[in-house]
Amino acid sequence: MADFIKQNAGRFFANNKKGENAELLADLNSEYRDRRKDAVKRVIANMTVGKDVSSLFPQVVKNMQTEDLEMKKLVYLYLMNYAKSNPDLVILAVNTFVKDTDHVNPLIRALAIRTMGCIRVDKILDHICEPLRKCLQDDNPYVRKTAAIGVAKLWDLDQERALENGFVTILQELVSDSNPMVVANAVTALAEMQESSVSKDIFVVNVAIMNKMLAALNECTEWGQIAILTSLADYRPLDSKEAENVCERVVPRLQHANGSVVLSAIRVIMIFMRYIKSEEFIKGLIKKMSPPLVTLLASAPEVQYVSLRNINLILQKRPDILQNDVRVFFCKYNDPPYVKREKLEIMIKLCNDKNIEQILSELKEYASEVDVDFVRKAVRAIGRCAIMIDEASERCVNVLLDLINTKVNYVVQEAIIVIKDIFRKYPKRYEAIIPTLCQNLDSLDEPEAKGSLIWIIGEYAERIENADELIENFLETFLEENSQVQLQLLTATVKLFLKKPDQSQEIVHRVLQTATSEIDNPDTRDRAYVYWRLLSTNPQAAKAVVLSEKPPISVETRTISPALMDELINNISTLASVYHKPPKAFMGNRAFSADAVKKAAAADARDEEQIIGDAVLDASGTPAPKNVMADLLDLDFGSSEPAYTSPPVSSSKPTNNSGPNYSADLFDMSTDMSGPSSNVFGGMGGMGGMGGMGGMG
Repeated sequence: MADFIKQNAGRFFANNKKGENAELLADLNSEYRDRRKDAVKRVIANMTVGKDVSSLFPQVVKNMQTEDLEMKKLVYLYLMNYAKSNPDLVILAVNTFVKDTDHVNPLIRALAIRTMGCIRVDKILDHICEPLRKCLQDDNPYVRKTAAIGVAKLWDLDQERALENGFVTILQELVSDSNPMVVANAVTALAEMQESSVSKDIFVVNVAIMNKMLAALNECTEWGQIAILTSLADYRPLDSKEAENVCERVVPRLQHANGSVVLSAIRVIMIFMRYIKSEEFIKGLIKKMSPPLVTLLASAPEVQYVSLRNINLILQKRPDILQNDVRVFFCKYNDPPYVKREKLEIMIKLCNDKNIEQILSELKEYASEVDVDFVRKAVRAIGRCAIMIDEASERCVNVLLDLINTKVNYVVQEAIIVIKDIFRKYPKRYEAIIPTLCQNLDSLDEPEAKGSLIWIIGEYAERIENADELIENFLETFLEENSQVQLQLLTATVKLFLKKPDQSQEIVHRVLQTATSEIDNPDTRDRAYVYWRLLSTNPQAAKAVVLSEKPPISVETRTISPALMDELINNISTLASVYHKPPKAFMGNRAFSADAVKKAAAADARDEEQIIGDAVLDASGTPAPKNVMADLLDLDFGSSEPAYTSPPVSSSKPTNNSGPNYSADLFDMSTDMSGPSSNVFGGMGGMGGMGGMGGMG
């Protein structure tokens, strides 16, 4: 029985499917309107879940001619979905479309022209122009606004046809329409057409158009407001007074409930502020921009993140905004990690001598959280605050010492890294904390933390009694250490020798010998050679180089160049403001519609078929074009032709007519040195593997 079911299962399901389609076919041809409507609903339901019901296309199209608006919508939905797979049968529906564009009901007129625009088949283009022209001049604004988007769809399919039929001109006239929704859709369509046009003269905003858009702004839907504000951002005011006027009319949009409208309004204000000369007016605008930005942080985490990235940009351009609202950027326990990171960055940008106390208290709390990555960033933020604000540096150092006393490994290591930067910013100010840092030497296991403590020991070796012992402790694992630690150990050892030559001559000898003979890393080895040459020829020069005064470090709150900043401000509320990259960095030089992407994919497939075809021809005996890369890679090592061999390296001394031996010249320089500086490394002449260095003694 089981075998019988397996053998006939495929036939059963095929018959069931065939029976279902046959039943739908019968219902679609029924003389009863209710049965036909129910059948269309079932067809749409099957289409929605992915079943193929394209075979019912002619029967569904026949049901277009009905006064039932619901059924007409369902049939139009079916047509939009299956028109591309049945382009020849779409012509059957053209007459009904044209007839519906003259219907008494404006909803049906708009539905017909919308559906014709959505059926992206070349054959329907010949029949869409006249209905579209009628709808663009329709008495009902709902039909006109729908037709305006239809022009953009026609433009995407055939730009020449749209220009020849004067649709672009009609669309430009619709910007002056009495209905604000028609204006918004006309602006949306023209802006989209402008992006893909070659001449870039489809939609140029002038004073007259700007005034018409501003007049329609208050009465549009939120999407219409976004479209108008986006187009306003491309306008450049003639003078300061006009810029002030535009800003005054855009400011009410800052109170909108939709975050995209708020950010679009801020974008326009930020751009127009460049042209305003009155500082008082600019201060008033900045004061009005703060509350809407704060309100955006009450949204969902994803919206918060987008808002925070935009706020980050705005703060770099206008640092005086949000100065009194730092508390709203304090992290909550349930904030996602990506929101916490952005809030932390903004807190640092808002940090000043007035709010440093509450920011430090907050950062200290963050350092006790469970998220290790966030804890590290919080500790680093404390260090950045110390470097930014001189008056608060002592308070920051005390907070860091409290964190070190917690003995939490990753907190201690991050604190040491941060304190190293504080020492560079404020040399000789906080030397008293060095013993506390050295007590944690054994707990360090990260290269950056080790390198930071080694740098501190080398920099303050003359003030640390047991500096040589601490360096010796690190040298026990010198060969196994990360290159970053090795480089710091080299420098710290040389500093120790220059400051305490009597105690560390043996240490520096051992380190330099190990680094030059046993380490493969070229950076470490070359630095050891440089130090050795400096110490062996001129210790005073070595002091001037190694112990030179370090340039002061600072924290840059502005991480984006001015030119890129202006471009990103022009793109506030877009992906560019989230990525902090110009649009061309992630979109290329043009935007692709869905059809363009499909055409490009089809072209790639054709190219691939052509390549495969050429390969087949090559295999059949037809000579293939020469492939240089293949020739380079297909080397025949087994051929009888003599291969190129490098000239033998002679160990004997080169003759006078041979090329110069730069290595020998470099290492033999010390044989000509005389005076007290040549005797610094008296016992170091016997280094193995460094023949020319023997003269250093």
